[in-house]
Amino acid sequence: MSATARAAAGILLLTCSGLASASQAGDTPKTDSKSAAAEVSFQFDRPGLEVPHFKLRIQEDGAGTYQADQAEMAATQTSNRGQAAQHIDRPIKLTPGTVAKIFKGARSLNHFDTECASKAKNIADTGKKILTYSGSDGSGTCTYNYSENKNVDTLTNTFLAIAYTMDEGRKLEFLHRYDRLGLDAEMAYLSQEVQEGRALELGTISPTLASIADDTALIQRVRLKASKMLEQSAAENH
Repeated sequence: MSATARAAAGILLLTCSGLASASQAGDTPKTDSKSAAAEVSFQFDRPGLEVPHFKLRIQEDGAGTYQADQAEMAATQTSNRGQAAQHIDRPIKLTPGTVAKIFKGARSLNHFDTECASKAKNIADTGKKILTYSGSDGSGTCTYNYSENKNVDTLTNTFLAIAYTMDEGRKLEFLHRYDRLGLDAEMAYLSQEVQEGRALELGTISPTLASIADDTALIQRVRLKASKMLEQSAAENH
């Protein structure tokens, strides 16, 4: 074969190889790396409360945030120090069981792309609530004061219980620093709420509980309650 013929054959092989590579690249399915993770959020607004506004945002891996506006708090009988109004923005991590419950409920409600507010009249104002879902499998928002839908009610109570725990963490931090005598009653109250299921996800305030449990200057029963809550939190994560 002459040099010219060999060169021509080489060019032909390179061209065919290039076409084959392009064809294979075209057949490779594309993945959307920018696809947002599924997220559920719950917003609550009711003027006049200690925390008149808060919002919880939870992703399907359990990571999320708690954002809240705390109203100004006056000094108490046991503490000469009040609390100034403040905005709270904290990262949180929920247990797999609670996360699964939240997302199962959201999807059973068509990603909140549905009417969830009760049409009954003369219902007491329990606060404006907004449930929102966003993800590649759907999206939606529903706003309500009260809902007769059991799934909506279950989700509402779950989020309220998580927010309650977060706010208790704030109170415990304040009492531990400025009003140690007040810790006894507050810890007893939190313990009761946990037993009744009105306080969930103790892991979100574990650093605060650990600080109380490790403080030998506190009375023993307060430290024991904090230790038991830490043990319960650890068990919920397994």
